[in-house]
Formats: sequence, C-alpha cells, structure tokens
Amino acid sequence: MSLLPKIKRKNDAPEFGFGNVTNNSGFRILNTDGSANIIRKGEPKFNLINIYHSLVSMNWWRFNLLIIVFYSVLNLFFASLYYIFTPEGIRGMEYTNEFERFMEIFYFSAQSLTTVGYGRLYPSGHLCSALASIEALIGLMGFALATGLLYGRFSRPTAKLLYSKNIIVSPYSHPRFLEKADRALMFRITNERTNQLIEVEAQILFSYNEDLNGKLVRRFQILNLETSKISFLAMTWTIVHPIDENSPLRNLTYEELSKIDTEFMVSIKAIDDTYVQQVYNRSSYKWNDVVFDAKFESTLFTDASGKTGIDLTKLSNYIQINQ
Repeated sequence: MSLLPKIKRKNDAPEFGFGNVTNNSGFRILNTDGSANIIRKGEPKFNLINIYHSLVSMNWWRFNLLIIVFYSVLNLFFASLYYIFTPEGIRGMEYTNEFERFMEIFYFSAQSLTTVGYGRLYPSGHLCSALASIEALIGLMGFALATGLLYGRFSRPTAKLLYSKNIIVSPYSHPRFLEKADRALMFRITNERTNQLIEVEAQILFSYNEDLNGKLVRRFQILNLETSKISFLAMTWTIVHPIDENSPLRNLTYEELSKIDTEFMVSIKAIDDTYVQQVYNRSSYKWNDVVFDAKFESTLFTDASGKTGIDLTKLSNYIQINQ
C-alpha cells in the first residue's frame, strides 16, 4: 500500500546522486552546511589527494587546531630525541631540575624547527647537530606546506549564505499564478559577506519516500519556482515555490510530510565578482522545519539619514496567520 495517494511526478529528477535507496531513519540526506550525510567505507587511508582536499575544505577551527597539534607533537618528538640521545649536546641551557632541563630542550627544538635560532641555545657534537639539521629541514618543508594550504584556503572562492531556519507555507497571490496557487512554499536567503554575488540561481528538490511494492524508495522532484534567477543579491531573496495544481505538494499536510520523511534540498549557484568565478552553496530543510500558515517578517529598516538597510537577525523571523 502506498504511503500517500499518488504524488504528481511531472518534474521528476532522474538522478540526484543519492540513488533511490532509503532506510527511513529520519536523518537528513543533505546536511544544512551542504555536505552529504552519508558514510563512506573502503576509501584509501593515505590518499594524498583526499588529504589535501580535506585540509583545504575543513572548518577553520579544525584546521588551526590541527596545525597547533602537529607543531606541538613534532616539537615534543624531537625534544624527546635530544633528551634521550644527546643529553649534553645542547649548550647554554639554564635549569635547576629535570623538568626545566626538558623544557629548555623543548624550546631549543622549537627554535630549530622554525629556524629562528636566538643564540643562547646551540647544538654541540655531530649527533645533536645532525638532529637539529634534520629538524630544520622538516620545519622548512612543513611551513612551506602550511603556507600553501593557507593560500589554497584563502584563494578558494566560496559563497557564504545565511538561510532562514524554517521553510514556510504561506498564503500566496501572484499575477502569473492567479487562480492556480493560493499557497506557496518559501524560505529566505541573504549573503553573509559584503562581497557581491551576481547571476544568482536557485533550485529546490523535493525528496520523499514512496512505497513501491512493499519496498521504500527515495524519490526526487524539481520544484518549479516563481523566480529561479536574480541578477544581484544585495539584500534578501525569498525563494518561492507556488503550490499550484501541478505541484507535488498540492494538498499535503504537515502529518503527511512527516509520514513520507520529506526533505527539501536547496542548491544555490552564483558568480562571485571578487574572483569572477562561479560559487555554489547547498542546504536542506526536513519536514519538521516546515511551518504552515505563516509569513516572514520584514528585514528592512531605514536609518536616520533615510538609507535603507536589512537586519540579518530577523532573517528567520515569521508570524503565524490565523486561518
């Protein structure tokens, strides 16, 4: 038995990259940050291309933490080698106990790794000098690699968009859809950065479970939009899907959206005129992010000089409508 009466599939998406298998777990297919919520097994553990991609694309706090941890561990490793194999190989140390002695060696390791060399501490003997030379070489190569990764992260054009927390179903009226759609599905976006995004395009895919001969399969449909492209994202953009007679959402209730584990996957494409390159951004809304019979509050305001602005803190604000 089907979960729901047959949903119109006039605009079926033939393939979105997720296949049609579902476990009905309720988890998102697409995370709100745009990453795919899937588990990958069998990948090579030490693929340099994957490692580089991960280092360039990971969050800044993770990247900074990784650099600090790697730097500290490398210093600790060489300090341990100096302490064990060349106990008297570093000259100029000042200490009163073994802990202070180890810390002096650790600081010497940091100076060798960064090739700073303040002068008070210096290696003596072939073994200690050889270790210092190897550490300096590793330090030079490591900082060159870190510099390249930093450049790659800063030079990679990305779109940083803010999405409204909820996707709402609101009363709707538009000349193009007059007498065809009295409600619409909508959400809002804005550019979080001060750079300019031009030729901005949007796409919404409606994803849901369907019972096919006793087996759940995942279906995807492209939702028609009132406006799918704008020239310039200067303020906010409310992306609207009119729920007309051809919409797969026609007459669906909140309970029915929950029953078929609905997810709305959003894809935004634009040109960043700082880099003059195309950028992409993705997010998703689950069925429990849908709010019926609501409308967004205005984000616009006018300052004392009469200049128009937007209040980003109100991007997700909405009010309920009494039907």
